[in-house]
Amino acid sequence: MNGASREALAAARERLDALTDSTSVDAGSLADELAAVTALLDREVSLRRVLTDPAQAGEAKAELAQRLLGSQVSGSAVDLVAGMVRSRWSQSRDLVDALEELANLADLTAAQQAGTLDNVEDELFRFGRIVSGSTELRSALTDRKATASAKSELLRSLLGGRANVVTERLVTRLVTAPRGRSLESGLESLSKLAADRRNRMVAVVTSAVPLSDTQKQRLGAALAKLYGRQMHLNLDVDPGVVGGIRVQIGDEVINGSIADRLEDASRRLAS
Repeated sequence: MNGASREALAAARERLDALTDSTSVDAGSLADELAAVTALLDREVSLRRVLTDPAQAGEAKAELAQRLLGSQVSGSAVDLVAGMVRSRWSQSRDLVDALEELANLADLTAAQQAGTLDNVEDELFRFGRIVSGSTELRSALTDRKATASAKSELLRSLLGGRANVVTERLVTRLVTAPRGRSLESGLESLSKLAADRRNRMVAVVTSAVPLSDTQKQRLGAALAKLYGRQMHLNLDVDPGVVGGIRVQIGDEVINGSIADRLEDASRRLAS
């Protein structure tokens, strides 16, 4: 998102936080309502353009949103959407992207309130690893010919009763409404959003053997000191890592494995 949209999203996130801080607002229900509005505006391009038209007064757009949604979703959801359309958006699609992010954030807030946010982060990462390791499963979940209900049923059979309900809801929304994203990038975005909920960064740690609790604590503390933020460690085991570890944080890779050091040494010799 560009400048205006970034500012609008930041303001919307602040309003969402204020809403979900209230004990009278069910964050999970609010997530469902925001997801429904996201789907509506994703389908109705002309409506989306009207609600983001910079030539129209913000209050007029807010009143339109209230008339359209007032009987469909709760007052909290209506107020949140009305506030968003009062803002200026660089592109009309940015409004839909922002609504989708708020829906996901509301679900993550519900997990945080229930004390299960750490579990959701771990489950999103593990599910991503399962998908990347199964061509058949990935094909089934991304098949454009398969119906949304069929994909939902498949996910229910995989995750129902085995994963946190928030994890299942987030993954189901992503799979049934990918909105042009790959499954892998969508899962990565959800993981980052979950980490951001606690003002933490995500570090993908690959090691040849599972790390001990002491090693995980030391690594997490070292990375937190290095980056100035708390770290959530997503742990993966790959026997191909001969020794040491490989840490990826966003696009940055901290390479400490023997295999990579040998490869680097070979490249130097060859040059």
